[in-house]
Amino acid sequence: MTSAEDFDRWYADRAASPLADELVRRVLDLPPGLESTSLLSGAGLDEVVTTLGLGNGQVLLDLACGRGGYGLEIARRTGCRLVGVDFSAVAIEQATERSGGDFRVGTLTATGLWASSVDAVLIADALQFAESKPDALRECLRVLRPGGRLVVTCWQAVDPDDERITRRTREVDLATQLPEAGFAGVEIADRPEWRVTERRMWEEALTVEASDPAMVSMRQEARHVLSNFDRRRRLLATAVKPR
Repeated sequence: MTSAEDFDRWYADRAASPLADELVRRVLDLPPGLESTSLLSGAGLDEVVTTLGLGNGQVLLDLACGRGGYGLEIARRTGCRLVGVDFSAVAIEQATERSGGDFRVGTLTATGLWASSVDAVLIADALQFAESKPDALRECLRVLRPGGRLVVTCWQAVDPDDERITRRTREVDLATQLPEAGFAGVEIADRPEWRVTERRMWEEALTVEASDPAMVSMRQEARHVLSNFDRRRRLLATAVKPR
């Protein structure tokens, strides 16, 4: 999936399939009611919350927020104010209906937010969907206040020249792209333990024989992901906008 229309259909299918959400929530060990749109596990979310370092009243941009599940949980834990942006109008509608929060249609490279208007930005497992990764990172820098923090969870190809990995994943190179975008304090860490949980989720998805569109799509994705599983690294990256 690459377009907003693709994701509109995906989110509509997902809303009609409690089974898919229950499987993801259970295997990833997510909080009750959290509607995931990525593969960030409960343990990964705990680490992200700590890394963001947000406090009461500060503003978090959950960029490519999907249905808003992760951002809403972070806001609940920290007292921060959440702004969610996603290019799927269906996802934004679902997030708004669920929470009544501040969710808006926008893209990774054009959020529609004012410059220097947020204290932190989270991109959870979605940077690969930006046609220009450098432009997406520069947009994050633009909307952050000086001293604000960017947290990215993503995958990178073990070998960027391996064409068995999708182009959009091979284009992610945070060690180079974050400093070039203007960020300081760049830290990038492998998280292989997150991959253990991911593999278990995809393997379990293959055993579910339900025929609803969301589960059919999930099994198709599972076969593709597992066929190239060890060719991707799992990363947690943090960076700061200079003061």
